Amino acid sequence: MTEFTEKYINPFTDYGFKKLFGEEINKDLLLDFLNELLKDEQGQIKELTYLKTEQLGTSELDRKAIFDLYCENERGEKFIVELQKTKQHFFKDRSIYYSTFPIREQAKRADWNYELKAIYTIGILDFVFDADKHEPQKYRYDVKLIDKDTQLIFYNKLTFIYLEMPKFNKSEDELETHFDKWLYVLRNLSRLDRIPNKLREQIFDKLFETAEIAKFTPEQVNSYEDSLKYYRDLNNSLDNARDEGKIEGKIEGKIEGKIEIARKALEKKISIDDIVDLTGLSKIEIMKIYKEISY
Repeated sequence: MTEFTEKYINPFTDYGFKKLFGEEINKDLLLDFLNELLKDEQGQIKELTYLKTEQLGTSELDRKAIFDLYCENERGEKFIVELQKTKQHFFKDRSIYYSTFPIREQAKRADWNYELKAIYTIGILDFVFDADKHEPQKYRYDVKLIDKDTQLIFYNKLTFIYLEMPKFNKSEDELETHFDKWLYVLRNLSRLDRIPNKLREQIFDKLFETAEIAKFTPEQVNSYEDSLKYYRDLNNSLDNARDEGKIEGKIEGKIEGKIEIARKALEKKISIDDIVDLTGLSKIEIMKIYKEISY
């Protein structure tokens, strides 16, 4: 069995994120996190139901969407939770596009009168939007439709929340709220070797127990190792893509490295447009790779 230097999983890996938040047995972790994130909006969410994460368009020509997590509360309101590991120039566009799927789902009833249930799209980001770099202390963005003149909310059933995790730099001693503790865990989990004293609460006890790699089965270890390798490869590729000290978001280097990243991204069902943006390869080159791995 592979030996890891870390005691706990990295929640920014696909496997780590879904292990903590996407399994029925750990639904209480997701429920607690969403209740802290949305308590001013929601009051108390009592129940969550996981929904199918793959969403199909209305026709064969439409692009599909694959959410990281998709769930519904007891009132029929929908929650899309997306983890974004690397900078994506059009992530805001993608999150808006993704919100259209639960909107269209509600039109399937024959007697529908156009009344919509609320939809929440949440992006947990391992990067900072270029437009937000000048505000290093602001890591949470709550977005709604507002009237420009009055600055009042015009429509309150469509909410987008973005958490720029690299900006959250509070130490353990600086943690004040339960939400602070959640962000601290997400930011630092894989760096910790014990449960911090300030996080000695039942919900975090369970999270750390769930995240402890030594308790994984061999199959779980293999799945996590694959996910971690992909995460590291992606970050290493971006770290090498520098121009005068700035990450441009495109991988510079040997064509073999670009092809390997594209192949792994396709296996993770990342969109072709996003892979173009990430690697600098053309759509034709990426489609060729896609055909090769599809056979």
